Amino acid sequence: MLTRQTIHSGAYLDNFASLPNLWTEQQIARSLVDTLKLRPADAHDIWIFGYGSLIWNPTMHFDRRQVATLCNWHRSFCLRMVAGRGSPEMPGRMLALEAGGHTHGVAFRLPRATTDEELALVWIREMVLGSYRPTWAPITLDDGTQTHAIAFVADTAREQYEADSSVSTVAPLVASAVGKFGSNADYVLKLHAALTECNAQDSYIDALVSEIQRLSRQAPCQLSGALE
Repeated sequence: MLTRQTIHSGAYLDNFASLPNLWTEQQIARSLVDTLKLRPADAHDIWIFGYGSLIWNPTMHFDRRQVATLCNWHRSFCLRMVAGRGSPEMPGRMLALEAGGHTHGVAFRLPRATTDEELALVWIREMVLGSYRPTWAPITLDDGTQTHAIAFVADTAREQYEADSSVSTVAPLVASAVGKFGSNADYVLKLHAALTECNAQDSYIDALVSEIQRLSRQAPCQLSGALE
């Protein structure tokens, strides 16, 4: 399981060492600096919006966690994945955000005393391949408060981006892909469970889970391990 220790020690990055065009420490640090320069005037606190594994395994320290809705972006398994939960021989798909719609997720407020340390950790975790474009986006917390949060949206100019993220295309890839972090299907099932726990809904994720389960029934020997 991904932890603060594996990120700080560099063990997390070792899982991607064989891939070309990994981002350097300098690129990751520059991305963070550039993002903070665009901080909206009303963003008095720094919130990170979690829409995937950050929901159930944030790794960062925070002083407030609240269910929230992100405006103008929706979930999409649109990034090709050949490490982590996939391989070059059997690529999977990584979750991102694409423009349009809205997303129910969880917002994490970073402690002001340790904001720099927590942001650095989040950037190392999310920007190892440079597949995302960190973006300030409007959110509404479940208590009605409106502010901005940093969300990691898909960088459509990157080579990992796949335009077709439909359930019919993604489900067979997710159902069969496995890597050092586990199966791609397990990620989707954990996401579905985390959203259910938060009383959040996403029809795209619901449909993806249903299709993965249908494929499992068709090929139980091949997929049972991924779905256990």
